[in-house]
Amino acid sequence: MHTKIAAGIAALLLALTVLVGYSAKAVVEALFGGSSTANCAVAIADIPPEYCVLYVAAAPSCPGLDWSVLAAIGKVETDHGRSTMPGVHHGENSAGAGGPMQFLASTFNNVVAAHRIPPGGADPPSRYNPHDAIHAAAFLLCDEGVRRGDLRAAIFAYNHANWYVDKVLDQATKYAEAAARTGSGDCSTVVTLNTTAMKAISYACKHLGWPYVWGGNGPDYKHTGFDCSGLTMTSYEAAGVKLLRTAQQQFDMGPRVPAGQPLLPGDLVFYGTPGKIHHVGLYLGNGKMINAPTFGIPVQIDNYRYPGDDYAGATRPWFSAQVA
Repeated sequence: MHTKIAAGIAALLLALTVLVGYSAKAVVEALFGGSSTANCAVAIADIPPEYCVLYVAAAPSCPGLDWSVLAAIGKVETDHGRSTMPGVHHGENSAGAGGPMQFLASTFNNVVAAHRIPPGGADPPSRYNPHDAIHAAAFLLCDEGVRRGDLRAAIFAYNHANWYVDKVLDQATKYAEAAARTGSGDCSTVVTLNTTAMKAISYACKHLGWPYVWGGNGPDYKHTGFDCSGLTMTSYEAAGVKLLRTAQQQFDMGPRVPAGQPLLPGDLVFYGTPGKIHHVGLYLGNGKMINAPTFGIPVQIDNYRYPGDDYAGATRPWFSAQVA
């Protein structure tokens, strides 16, 4: 994992160039070190909504498994059940696999014997039923590596080929990024790449409407409100990430999101000049940020870009925390 990144992972680094220089292991842990979520009510890439719901519902049965990994396997194996190849809806392919997640009958039966497939599928469970197959895939991945923190080994156990692992991880990254950009930009639909960003946003959202207080760090510090950097500092503190106190210090900490690269929920957005930052907000998605604007204006959601702004760039502390 600490060797050169395989060709199948290269696209991931193109999407998040701030990650360049980290090992493949660091990249995987940063993006999939904790379960994220998706808003299946909004179209996500090419995933059918009914499959999206199943991937999101099944992932929590294995702590640390991201829904996007299940979705990537479903895509690579059968295009989410849309493939017309033999063995998808009935029968078997030449290797004896069947169903939307392409289980061997023996493997599926072993998983069902070891784990209870939740209600909602076939009775008895069937590898041709999407609900049963996706939940069984989550259990299998958990047993084969996710539980001990080795996602790559888990995917390799699913199909013993390194090219397959790389392809699944690349696809999972694309799905996770697509989902992160489908959030509504408000606190009712929080969609992030991982739990660190999710926790930071959730903390900030709980304090919508709190007053602006110069030097304020909120209730955790027995303060009656927040200023801009106090809100971002304590939000990330709630997620287990230590930021320095001022907006300038937070900007200097990085890691920077390169200009022109898409922002992701959990990024910090800054205003001023690189040497004189005067404001910071927490990006929510859909062009919105939550911030403590100024005196007399409470913590609220605003557009992160507006006419005449002096936007200076963004950082990604949630990623920095995962690879530290």
